[in-house]
Amino acid sequence: METSCHLLSTVFFIITITVFGLVQSQNDGSDRGLVGAPGSTIQVSVSDPTLQKVVRFAEGRYNVGSNGIYLRRVTKIVSASKQVVKGVKYSLVVELGNTLCKKTAALADLAICEFHADPNKLKTEVCLFEIWDIPWQSKSTVLKQKCQPAAPTKETNKIETLPTSPSTPDEESVELLSAFKEFVTKYNRSYSSQEEADKRLRIFQENLQTAQILQSLDQGSAEYGVTKFSDLTEEEFRSLYLNPLLSQQNLHRPLKPAGPARNPAPPSWDWREHGAVSPVKNQGMCGSCWAFSVTGNIEGQWFLKRGELLSLSEQELVDCDRLDQACGGGLPSNAYEAIEKLGGLETETDYTYTGHKQSCDFSTGKVAAYINSSVELSKDENEIAAWLAENGPVSVALNAFAMQFYRKGVSHPLKIFCNPWMIDHAVLLVGYGDRNGTPFWAIKNSWGEDYGEEGYYYLYRGSRLCGINKMCSSAVVN
Repeated sequence: METSCHLLSTVFFIITITVFGLVQSQNDGSDRGLVGAPGSTIQVSVSDPTLQKVVRFAEGRYNVGSNGIYLRRVTKIVSASKQVVKGVKYSLVVELGNTLCKKTAALADLAICEFHADPNKLKTEVCLFEIWDIPWQSKSTVLKQKCQPAAPTKETNKIETLPTSPSTPDEESVELLSAFKEFVTKYNRSYSSQEEADKRLRIFQENLQTAQILQSLDQGSAEYGVTKFSDLTEEEFRSLYLNPLLSQQNLHRPLKPAGPARNPAPPSWDWREHGAVSPVKNQGMCGSCWAFSVTGNIEGQWFLKRGELLSLSEQELVDCDRLDQACGGGLPSNAYEAIEKLGGLETETDYTYTGHKQSCDFSTGKVAAYINSSVELSKDENEIAAWLAENGPVSVALNAFAMQFYRKGVSHPLKIFCNPWMIDHAVLLVGYGDRNGTPFWAIKNSWGEDYGEEGYYYLYRGSRLCGINKMCSSAVVN
């Protein structure tokens, strides 16, 4: 019988993957998200040696406090971030599984303990650890530990992934390669070499496992699985599509508060049904979500005040907003100020989006819409809904961790996956409602119509999930 490795090479030859090369953002700083202002929360690469040390410490403390028969260790790091606060505070979301070593074994030998091959005995858990590390004192402390069993995938929300039942390596390889071939074909992927293709396959497999964890623990009706981002690591995804500046509170310009809505929020509302929302756009591999969020808001404001729905230019902001960092990220509060200083926005037709920074080509003679000021909304979700229903779509931001693998339904990830202080993506709130008893926010994204539900993401409403309530704002058009 052919070996698994030989099978991989053979099937890749049959797929005939052509030359492409992973395109990195142009002069945007591909290491975005790994640096930040002092005191800000930043992502940590799973290969970081210091993080590995922190993970080993977390494993040790977990096993000391566990009453299980077997020692457990980390099977996968789902996400990791750190914050410098009189030391370094790490926030980790990890999978833990039973090893073959019983608790009578020495903890020092944990790294060489093999995992149970039987999934029923592996008993995977998903855990959140917050660890305070003071390197100069050689001192570490567990501030928080919260674990939940990783349940089997719900039958009603199946995802495209490897079979959960035991199978031979060859069967698993064929299943994986079949899913990867379908992904490559659907999203027109090609890679520069066999080595690159092998690397992307490994990432694809790891992402399927992450999607399966999200699926098994989701509290809503969402389906997670293969998306057009499934061959990107978390670090690549954040660098190419997200916006780390949003979580850096010291950079935010304060806005004056919005006046309260005159009436309570109606049971549901959707500005798409009232003509105030333009078609879904695509920011490409550029961290310009902030520009799309703001132009979407202004499009709605202009429509409500002037009766005309225009598609306004994000590229103008990428090129001409000197307060933000183009594809390197930006803040809606800065964008409003930049638009006021420029004198307005051109249309998408007059100033076309390219997805990378270029010289500013703004012309005052082509201004199609302007704003007079900007306001910040309440952080109460009922008040946000009421204001939206009366005044138009709202620029908002959220933690986008679960969005990488979202396919459809109402997403309700556990908070350990969706830290509200790790906001990294700006979007447009266009409405809200209820699906089979589950309240949701309807969110216009900027990753194209082939993302989610025709370009939209639906998030559970009512528990301040993913920080959706923390950064709500709007332009004002008199």
